[in-house]
Amino acid sequence: MPARSSFLSAMLALLIVIPGQALAEDGDGGLLHELKFGILAHDVGDLWSGFNREDGVDINVEASLSPSLDLGFATLRPAFGASINTEGDTSKLYVDARLEHDFEGGVFLAAGIGAAVHDGEIHGGNRERKALGSRVLLHFPIEAGYRFDEHHGLSVYFDHVSNGYLADDNEGMDTLGLRYGYRF
Repeated sequence: MPARSSFLSAMLALLIVIPGQALAEDGDGGLLHELKFGILAHDVGDLWSGFNREDGVDINVEASLSPSLDLGFATLRPAFGASINTEGDTSKLYVDARLEHDFEGGVFLAAGIGAAVHDGEIHGGNRERKALGSRVLLHFPIEAGYRFDEHHGLSVYFDHVSNGYLADDNEGMDTLGLRYGYRF
């Protein structure tokens, strides 16, 4: 399937380009704020989506950018990433507006809203895959973690994708897992 191959090639390029960009930054106000890598359980049941059909583990990489807006209670910044499924089920690219708050003592919380494009099923023709209803979906991430120092952090990450009932099929999908972050 050529479209799926192109989509996966684009995600692989993203996995190579982002770390290369991170290495090129000198830490003096560069474009990249933080780079995160994670292992996520794919299509977790009994969460927001309510059930699961797909299998595997997702390899997640995400970059948050330095341009930001301080809102007093949190910082708003752009983030983009990819989750690649290890079993060949639904993978996705996403871009978000992310609110982040760092508490004293190293604890942090983040939540956002954005859009994701995926290579999964749109309509319910395959009983082993979710019918997501459209190629572009809403993306809702939530994250809680701990920063060990100014650079290193570990977090629990959850995200949900769905079309928000803008299409007939809307089975939605949830991922949940752990991520390591390096802040520049």
